[in-house]
Amino acid sequence: MGLIDTHCHLTFEALAGDVEGVIERSYAAGVTEWVTVGTDARHSRKAIELAERFDNMYATVGIHPHDAKDVTGDVLAELRDLAQHEKVVAIGETGLDFHYNFSEPKEQRRAFAAQLKIASELNLPVIVHSREAFDETVDILDHHGGDVRKVVFHCFPGPGEHARIVLGKGWYVSFTGVVTFKNAEKVREAASVVPLDRMMLETDCPYMSPAPMRKQKVNEPALMIHTARFMADLKNMDFDEFAKAVTKTSREFFNLPGKA
Repeated sequence: MGLIDTHCHLTFEALAGDVEGVIERSYAAGVTEWVTVGTDARHSRKAIELAERFDNMYATVGIHPHDAKDVTGDVLAELRDLAQHEKVVAIGETGLDFHYNFSEPKEQRRAFAAQLKIASELNLPVIVHSREAFDETVDILDHHGGDVRKVVFHCFPGPGEHARIVLGKGWYVSFTGVVTFKNAEKVREAASVVPLDRMMLETDCPYMSPAPMRKQKVNEPALMIHTARFMADLKNMDFDEFAKAVTKTSREFFNLPGKA
C-alpha cells in the first residue's frame, strides 16, 4: 500500500524545478499520492496546475497567516472560485502564526475566519496552521467554523494536552518528520495519544527532513517513509498495518478516490 503525503509544497522553488524527479523518487519509496498545499493566491493556482498533471496529486487553496495582510475581497472571491476545481480537496493552509507575526494578529484572525466561511459554504475540509496561537486558533474555529466538518492541525507541535483538546473537538492531527527529532518529546507525546483514525502524516516539504536524513536540506515526499516507520515503531505496530490505517484516514479526510 502506498502512503499519502497529506501536506507538501511542490510549487515552492526548492522542488518545483524537478517535480518529475520528486514524484519518481516518491513512488520508489512507497509514497504514491500527494496533497500539494496553497499558501497564497499564486501558489494556490500553481497547486491546481500541478495537480492537473498527475493523477495521484491533489491541491488545496488557501492563504497562509503570514500573507493575511494581503487578503482582500477580490482575493477571497478568487479563492472561492479556485476551491471549486475538481482536484481541490481542502481549504488551507490557513490559521494563525503569532511566532513571526508577518501579518498583524487582527489581519490573521480576519483572513482565517473568512476562509473558514468558504470551507463551510463549499463543504471542504480545512488545513490549519497554528503556531504559538493554540487557544485562539481553537476559539476562532469554535466561533467561525460554522458547518466545517473536518479540520486538521498540520505539523502538530504537541503537547499531548493540546492533542486531546483537538481530538475532543472531533478534529484531526497531522505529524511531520519533526516527530523523529531528538528534542521533539512534546510531539512524540502528542503522537502517543492520537488514534490512527484521527492521524495523518505529511512532509511539509521542502522543510524539516526527518531523521536519519536531517542533512538533506531540501525535504521531499520520498523521505516521509522514514517518518512513517518511526511512527509505526512508536505505536508498536507492524509497519504495513500502520501504513494501511493512516492512509485510510487520509483518504477519508480528503475524500480521495480509491479504496479507503
